[in-house]
This record gives sequence, structure tokens and C-alpha cells, in this order.
Amino acid sequence: MGIGASIFLIAVGAIFAFAVQGDLGWLDVSVVGWVLMLAGVVGLLTTLYFWNNRRRTVVATPVREDHVVADRVVPVQDDRVVEEYREVRRPRRTV
Repeated sequence: MGIGASIFLIAVGAIFAFAVQGDLGWLDVSVVGWVLMLAGVVGLLTTLYFWNNRRRTVVATPVREDHVVADRVVPVQDDRVVEEYREVRRPRRTV
């Protein structure tokens, strides 16, 4: 459930709990309103909790155009180690 659906449930529940004065005999509209508001609040808190966890793990690093990534590769050829150095440049960003 998202934030919009949670706020919608809270609003509909508040309307049923405070504005509607109906009696269906076996169903109390006020109780239905409180249940909808409770479900909306629980959904809102759950959504915000998961959004907060998701945003906490993401780390944004700025990309510089002159940034060079150095990668050491050590292949083995005929039982001797050949060391080579390779530079990898990121492509330029086009805006």
C-alpha cells in the first residue's frame, strides 16, 4: 500500500467515523470508519518505514569526467606471471 492509498483510507475512515450518522442495524458505520483509519495509519507507517530503509542503503557518488578507474590484471602465461596495467575511462555524460 502506498502513501496515497493510506491517506485515502484515513480520509474515508474519518468521514465514516465522524460525518455519517447511519445505522444499518447489524453494522455500526462509526466502527467501520475507525477500522479504516487504523488500517490507513498502519499502511502509512509501514510504507514510510520501508521507504526510509530503502533510502538509507543508497549511496550516491558524484561522477567526475576525469575520473579514472585503475584495474590490475595478472594473467598467467606458460607458468610465468605477466603483469599488466589497464585504465578504464567512463564515457562522458551527454545532457
